[in-house]
Amino acid sequence: MGMAENEGKMQGWLHLIRYNRIGLQYSRKRYFILEDDCLKSFKSIPTSHTEEPVRSAIIDSCIRVVDNGRESHRRKLFFIFTLYNTANHNDQLKLGATSSEEAARWIRALQDAAVKTVDLVSCSKRKYQPFSLSISKRMARRSIDWTSTSLFHVDAMTSDVIAPSPWKIFGCQNGLRLFKEAKDIDSNVRRWDDHPAIMAIGVINGTPEAVFRTLMAIDASRTEWDFCFNKGSVVEHLDGHTDIIHIQLYKHCLPWAMKRRDLLLRRYWRREDDGTYVILYHSVVHKKCQRQNGYVRASVKSGGYVIIPMNRGKQSIIKHMLSVDWRCWKSYLRKAYARSITICMLGTVAALRELFKAKEECTIDVGVPESEEVIKTEVCCKRIQNETDEATPVYISGASSITGLNDIADEFFDVPEPSDDEEGWPSNTDPDSCYVNSCQTKFSSTANFVKRLQDLTVQKKGYVDLQSVSWEDNYYGTTLPKDANFNTPCSWAEADPTSFLVRGKTYLHDQKKIKANGTLMQMVGADWITSSKREDDLAGRSGGIVTKYAVEGRSEFFFVINIQVPGTTTCSLALYYMLKTPLKETPLLERFIDGDDAFRDSRFKLIPYISKGSWIVKQSVGRKACLVGQALQMNYFRGKNYLELGIDIGSSTVARGVVGLVLGYLNNLVIEMAFLIQGNSPEELPEILVGTCRLNHLDAAKAVSSDTISSSRS
Repeated sequence: MGMAENEGKMQGWLHLIRYNRIGLQYSRKRYFILEDDCLKSFKSIPTSHTEEPVRSAIIDSCIRVVDNGRESHRRKLFFIFTLYNTANHNDQLKLGATSSEEAARWIRALQDAAVKTVDLVSCSKRKYQPFSLSISKRMARRSIDWTSTSLFHVDAMTSDVIAPSPWKIFGCQNGLRLFKEAKDIDSNVRRWDDHPAIMAIGVINGTPEAVFRTLMAIDASRTEWDFCFNKGSVVEHLDGHTDIIHIQLYKHCLPWAMKRRDLLLRRYWRREDDGTYVILYHSVVHKKCQRQNGYVRASVKSGGYVIIPMNRGKQSIIKHMLSVDWRCWKSYLRKAYARSITICMLGTVAALRELFKAKEECTIDVGVPESEEVIKTEVCCKRIQNETDEATPVYISGASSITGLNDIADEFFDVPEPSDDEEGWPSNTDPDSCYVNSCQTKFSSTANFVKRLQDLTVQKKGYVDLQSVSWEDNYYGTTLPKDANFNTPCSWAEADPTSFLVRGKTYLHDQKKIKANGTLMQMVGADWITSSKREDDLAGRSGGIVTKYAVEGRSEFFFVINIQVPGTTTCSLALYYMLKTPLKETPLLERFIDGDDAFRDSRFKLIPYISKGSWIVKQSVGRKACLVGQALQMNYFRGKNYLELGIDIGSSTVARGVVGLVLGYLNNLVIEMAFLIQGNSPEELPEILVGTCRLNHLDAAKAVSSDTISSSRS
């Protein structure tokens, strides 16, 4: 059931996920070979190179690969990924692997194959060939070395952002180092908050995937190491990366005379390209699992695990963080109780380490879950009848986006505490916000994802300052105010480019990155708007800062990044950058602007950074550079003096999962981002940032409606 890599090709068993005529899902086991630019399917392992495949498909720059996470089929757990054709989104192929590592290797290989054909075959020149066709006769003889440096690979390093660590060590217990959150206003390790954020770090003699599987299991096998765990269940499976889980804790882990506690959590996971696993969770409210008699429901403000590979993946560094309101009723007991209970739960990492140690030293069954783990959807908690006669709101699972496929170092901000009488569901709750803790301010899903976006600023080459230019209110490019002092909420400013790392001159030989030294363009404006539909080509609308320059016949060129997050209302964050020097002085940028969409998708890169915000948000966003066009759908609009990049956040299930996870934190975030064009050859190195941005405490309520902006298409 594994996968092999040899002689420039990849091969192994995968499960082809299909749908029957009545919509039920089933899988067929097939042997796949990815060689040159062709993916071939066989019913059995081919005995010769001349054996014809059952089906085949060309992998080129039109192909995208989407990670759909975990799904169960016939009581077996698969890690699903989907290939689709950007020229025809109905042309899809859904495949499943038996392990997350195997799925990740296939995803990486397929993405590399698509990127490496960008300069050879464009989507416009590609002869359309859907996945459903039989044997392809187009077999190019180019040999791809899958062991070479990946063009798509997100660089395997801890971070692409230089930032201080906000954690301070305060002790060591059972072989685990214990850290507490060190806020700017409190550097004294001996002082504790009411609900302290504490982290335990240890080393486990197990692969990251094995540790990940063990942590994700909430059945009886968890009692082999988690001494705080009594009972657990999956309340609802939202999608392959997100679910709602309910956990009851043992009373012995709580102080004397304290009632039993339970947790209702929204859990999200992902795997980084360097093999790191991230599991994040926070408390939510769910109609199917309300508060129970005999239990007090604790509130997890922020929590999760980070599993980092070490020693070539044979061992794992595990970081377990918790910030919990245990609902202690006596205020003078809160700090002591909260700290002791939280440290006790963090101690389960030591028990997990001993479990893997026992597994390594003996052959007896020590309870590590096997790959046939099933995602349970039964609700084990009692359902309490609502006292009101209001109709139960329709609940839409995030998994619907999957089942509709064809057959083919940190700071913290506390979330406002929920009141004890907040039970049930508000009547105006929409499907996008139904999982968020009722204590948090409700925002549309569009506004929430903006926190994923991180901005960087400051530019030192070829630009002019637009502060002397007078702009009228409510014109495109001016709806979000600027505050260079970082004091005004819901404003933008330029961030320090030296905080970001880019590929150096010798990167192709030594994989070393250097501090960015300025930017190519200056940020001159920003929009923060809402609309009933997706707003495209903002730069081309009359009356805005871009068209005003064009009307005046000026030579400045604009680079506009329009981040679009769909929801009940569509929210757009548009960032405007200006270049004064001629394009020909920056060949790579000129090639990007005048190139085709496939080339642009393979080169446009974003480095995100949450400089202020909750740990769970920081972990969900990360601090690593990524090729946006390989993960999200992008639309490009070329005008006389501008190029606009429309980034559709809703095109990715993973992105939508992050939106749901961080819902409600937007007001407490300072987001920084850097944008650049990836350099893949010595002539294109070192990389230079296109621009940076810093967004200060964005507020969805302050977004400007597009109907109030007096503009029309130019």
